[in-house]
Amino acid sequence: MEEDKLKGILGKNIKFFRLRRQFSQADLAEKANISITFLSNIERGNNYPQAGTLCSIVDALGIEAWELFRETGNFNEQNAIINRISSDYKKQVNIALETVHKKYSNKS
Repeated sequence: MEEDKLKGILGKNIKFFRLRRQFSQADLAEKANISITFLSNIERGNNYPQAGTLCSIVDALGIEAWELFRETGNFNEQNAIINRISSDYKKQVNIALETVHKKYSNKS
């Protein structure tokens, strides 16, 4: 398998499991002790983490390392799941922000 393809599979799987856990990039980066920029580059398939970093990501996601290298064969389905989870996560964040805003704007 060529290196670029492996980076792409790894990045897509990290993003998939991150969103499935409802972690933002900031959440996962903090838990794995890496920068958000580095995590973003990994998810886009631009960078490949060293073994220690990969172990930190795996631990933060609560998965087995092999799951990040599994080629699903159906990225369209995975993309649909990622989009749905992303949409649900955004809705939940917006609801929380609206609730906080209403609570504190009524006190003014």
